Amino acid sequence: MPTPINIPKLGVSMTEGTLVEWMVVDGQSVQAGDVLYRIETDKVENDIEAPIGGVIRIIGVEGDTYDVGVHIGSIE
Repeated sequence: MPTPINIPKLGVSMTEGTLVEWMVVDGQSVQAGDVLYRIETDKVENDIEAPIGGVIRIIGVEGDTYDVGVHIGSIE
């Protein structure tokens, strides 16, 4: 069963974030702890790591802004 990759809530006031850059490509194998993407909020940029290993499936588009919790990919 795929593990969803969603926009995380990085602060109490965070409601959305911009997907700045994917650090991996669709179909790439990743390990737990690998940096998957960079997200920008109104205050800071953060690198988001893979919670598990597997093959990444990308849905989210670089440069787009998403609400917290929106599905942007998965790890199979």
